[in-house]
Amino acid sequence: MTYDVVIIGGSFAGMSAAMQLVRAQRKVLLIDANSPRNRYAKASHGVFGLDGKTPAEIREIGLTQLRTYPTFEIWEDLVEGLEQCELGFSVLTQMGLEAKAYRVILASGIRDRLPDIDGLSECWGESVVHCPYCHGYELRHQNLGVLATSEMSVHQAAMLPDWGATTLFTQGHFSPEGNLATLLEKRGVMIERTPIKRVLSTDKRIQAVVLEDGREVSLGGLYVGPKIEMNTSLIERLGLDMMETPLGYVVKVNDMKESSIKGVFVAGDLSNPMQSGTLAIASGTLAGIGAHRSLIFES
Repeated sequence: MTYDVVIIGGSFAGMSAAMQLVRAQRKVLLIDANSPRNRYAKASHGVFGLDGKTPAEIREIGLTQLRTYPTFEIWEDLVEGLEQCELGFSVLTQMGLEAKAYRVILASGIRDRLPDIDGLSECWGESVVHCPYCHGYELRHQNLGVLATSEMSVHQAAMLPDWGATTLFTQGHFSPEGNLATLLEKRGVMIERTPIKRVLSTDKRIQAVVLEDGREVSLGGLYVGPKIEMNTSLIERLGLDMMETPLGYVVKVNDMKESSIKGVFVAGDLSNPMQSGTLAIASGTLAGIGAHRSLIFES
């Protein structure tokens, strides 16, 4: 079983990459375990033409369209092995299937590691969220909080007053200074330096946070920048170059999403410092085009 390109990961980035390649009449295998990062979200917002649809609905739309192309194939499986071979790359799955390809696109996504705060994870994806462009409209006109996890949390707090009255919870570590402190004051952001101890909620809807000194602060939404972790061990095994971001490491790629190993392209949250569904789609498009061009000009 030999393919032009094997794509590992079949969410927004992987499907977008596949679409470019099958329309170029290349033989494509998409391998996906169907466990996307966005499965906790009730709906995907800000995705042009698909606003408000669930991640599962968007996946089904994408696969339905891809299956109309005769050079597309999908395996519902988990990739456990990826190594270079004479042809290009050899891929081995959990079910014992093997495929060879001239090019590989990694698009298996990442995992979110939330702060260890009681009650926080129960609301993740609905009223505890990471992106105002993805979730801000649904949480508008309420008291909003930012749980600081990095220096970028201060920038997020400066943005959020466009959606609602905002409090920055510094957790005793990420306090604004200088021009940023002035900006937050101008934007009307409240600063709370006592750490959050517990999140109170009903049916995934946050009601308030309890601080370490016992005070309760009423909130309708809490923004958190989770630390990110690779969703696959393949990157470490291949030894791909990495790039540090405020939330964790992503794979270092060039403008066409090719990694430090020729023929290995990396799309979506695995390589995007800024992450959203729309940016994953754009990233997958670039990876698909990049892989196609490499088959022509670098074979």
